[in-house]
Amino acid sequence: MAEILYLVIPCYNEEAVLKETALRLYEKMQTLIQSGTISPHSRVMFVNDGSKDKTWEIISKLYQADPIFAGVNLTRNRGHQNALLAGLMTAKEHADIVISMDADLQDDIHAIDNMIAAYREGNDIVYGVRSSRKKDTFFKRFTAEGFYKFMRFLGVEIVFNHADYRLMSRRALEGLEEFDEVNLFLRGIVPLIGYPSATVTYERGKRFAGESKYPLKKMLSFAFDGITSFSIKPIRMILVLGLLLFLVSLVILVWGLVEKILGATVPGWTSLLFSIWLIGGIQLLCLGVIGEYIGKIYSETKRRPKYLIMETLLHDMEQNDGNTRQ
Repeated sequence: MAEILYLVIPCYNEEAVLKETALRLYEKMQTLIQSGTISPHSRVMFVNDGSKDKTWEIISKLYQADPIFAGVNLTRNRGHQNALLAGLMTAKEHADIVISMDADLQDDIHAIDNMIAAYREGNDIVYGVRSSRKKDTFFKRFTAEGFYKFMRFLGVEIVFNHADYRLMSRRALEGLEEFDEVNLFLRGIVPLIGYPSATVTYERGKRFAGESKYPLKKMLSFAFDGITSFSIKPIRMILVLGLLLFLVSLVILVWGLVEKILGATVPGWTSLLFSIWLIGGIQLLCLGVIGEYIGKIYSETKRRPKYLIMETLLHDMEQNDGNTRQ
């Protein structure tokens, strides 16, 4: 019997792209259903992450128009990772396999066929990996690839050039549910689940409408969250830096005493000013890194919910008329 597939798409202020996205996904799902690749009970589930535009209104109309569409409405904006998790955990109760992707459909939806094929070969997790970054600007390509390399340097297990376009089986989603941390970085968490995995390469396209929801500021914040959530090496680097500065200070102390004994001391205003600013800057940097870790500990200890669902729109698969609201 063909597997039930759910596509989970987090949405934040996506009214400009949502109708076109729904049309393309509908056509893709119908093709897969008609070929017998997936079950007719498969769904496209949009997750509204507290949008301020007409995103939820559009999702509701799609749900009313065709049973293939489903919706999850969060009570407020919780960020992309939390919205994605909300969709995954909701879909887990109904699907055999779940594929997550962004609403702008820059990720090639035709890679879904290869993902399903890889799943049937025994892989619980299939990562969608970009074949190249030729379409990116030099700055974005340099910073993105640098981030992945730096994460690996810090000892974080992460799939190179993979975002959140992935297939997960129900068993893998149940494993993901066991990770109860508040500070989510799914690209780092999913590889820790440990079930058999594979990769599928694809060519990433351009956004066909609307604006990116990840400007530079958010990208930097997301990257820093990933680093501090999965590695303590930055703190160890601070320790090493502190030891080096301590050794340098000892050398300078010995040098100063020797110069004093020889009577060759000369007021060194420049070197003194440079030393004060250098050490002060390093201290503030170190305190900032330590503070980031303390802040994450603070968030984790509060155990606040990662998301709250206001409403779920999902046609009951057991009903022939397909008009049951849950």
